[in-house]
Amino acid sequence: MTLIKSISGIRGTIGGKPGEGLSPLDVVKFSASYATWAKAESKKDKIKVVVGRDARISGEMVSSLVIGTLTGMGCDVVNIGLATTPTTEIAVVEEGADGGIILTASHNPKQWNALKLLNNEGEFLNAAQGEKILEVAEKEDFVFAEVDDLGNITEKDYTDIHVQQVLDLELVDAEAVAKAGFKVAIDAVNSVGGVAIPALLKAMGVKDVVEINCDATGEFAHVPEPLPENLVETSEIIRKEGVDVGFVVDPDVDRLALINEDGTMFNEEYTLVAVADYVLSHTPGNTVSNLSSSRALRDVTEKHGQSYAAGAVGEVNVVAKMKETNAVIGGEGNGGVIYPAAHSGRDALVGVALFLTHLANKGVKCSELRAEYPNYYISKNKIELTPDIDVDGILVKMKEKYSNEDVNDIDGVKIDFADSWVHLRKSNTEPIIRIYSEAGSMEQADELANKIIEDIKSFI
Repeated sequence: MTLIKSISGIRGTIGGKPGEGLSPLDVVKFSASYATWAKAESKKDKIKVVVGRDARISGEMVSSLVIGTLTGMGCDVVNIGLATTPTTEIAVVEEGADGGIILTASHNPKQWNALKLLNNEGEFLNAAQGEKILEVAEKEDFVFAEVDDLGNITEKDYTDIHVQQVLDLELVDAEAVAKAGFKVAIDAVNSVGGVAIPALLKAMGVKDVVEINCDATGEFAHVPEPLPENLVETSEIIRKEGVDVGFVVDPDVDRLALINEDGTMFNEEYTLVAVADYVLSHTPGNTVSNLSSSRALRDVTEKHGQSYAAGAVGEVNVVAKMKETNAVIGGEGNGGVIYPAAHSGRDALVGVALFLTHLANKGVKCSELRAEYPNYYISKNKIELTPDIDVDGILVKMKEKYSNEDVNDIDGVKIDFADSWVHLRKSNTEPIIRIYSEAGSMEQADELANKIIEDIKSFI
């Protein structure tokens, strides 16, 4: 059993003793802590909170606990039921709510669930806000409402509202997509993407849709993270069905992977690159991704004569950097597209609509579009250390060793070389340094990672 409490929420495996897994008692305690924080933040006695969930098996049980606790704390609840993470974010704003809770463990296996916490702008909490909620939970410093002050529950479905908002975006051209006559596949790993993405495709005039794992049962048909090794069967279906493009989403639909018409991967890192290329061709402006994302976004941004900036890893950090730089498009290399014209959160529906419009306008095959972008390869490694080793001290020494290079230390240490980069980040939970490196070939990326690992070992 595992329970992880962090500034971004609480996640864990279902079952076990309180404090060891995500038990009902833990769900209640954390929900009450969130309500306490949200009330204090809003300075109102009666607040409104939106609750949405993905399709995982434990979702209904956890949702009942969360909603019951919130109403028990005197909060009015808008229960939007099965909904993607970006749908829930949008609902918070549309409802004028004081916050929201998304019940999803994202790409984690079916035994996991989590409470992800939103502020009144439908965005994830920052570190300071998350710390306050952890403090309330630690002290169990919450007071439940008297019987006459209990909250009320309203039930709404926001999927159609979300789809319409995507269609209303200026750069989404449903007419061009319909005219292109695409045959499209969607693998939704049997979660809420199986409801939302086909609805979007239909609304965009896509008549030929191959639905793969689109039953929202929560019985994930394969490992739910949309990585190539988990999509072998999906890729084969797409190749055999003569599909123009395949879309794959994770259980809560904030990550988007693309598969070419020949069954090869477009590469998850390049979802954002392709969408940014389209957006920048119509809307000049800055771009942002996190420090561990591909350099290809910077290259495409500069090709359009615009400026790129990097934020720390984590959606909340990328959003903050986007606001700081007035970025028109940004996101993360895990297939997370953040388009501020829609809202400030990763949104696979927005990614699908913008990508299909881009593909329709280009008039090329999906694989041909991918070939237009620079090729980079990322090697992901880690080095395990003993608990007594000063990890922060090692990172400082690495920064000093490569001080003649372009070094960024807002999140670990990232060293930018002329034709490659390496990013070193320590784990918050274990004595580990994660080492991501990128170069023009996988061999070069692995070589760089091995060199950095040897450097680290020399400081131990």
